[in-house]
Amino acid sequence: MPKPPVIKPKEIIKALKKKGFAIDHKSGSHYVMYNVDRTLRTVIAYHNKPIKRKTIMSILKSANIPVEELKELL
Repeated sequence: MPKPPVIKPKEIIKALKKKGFAIDHKSGSHYVMYNVDRTLRTVIAYHNKPIKRKTIMSILKSANIPVEELKELL
């Protein structure tokens, strides 16, 4: 399995928006995003540090997006 790129929360939110996700609401420092038909949900902690690879994998799993597709969206 390929490793995901190390990116900041701002970049992954932008990539998810390109994929059709929208920010539903913000709870503290976390953004909750849903896809268009509201069948997939993912939560992203928003801070100014890069996200750990394991966390990126978890976000991608909940959004049903492979690593290769994330690299294309960036």
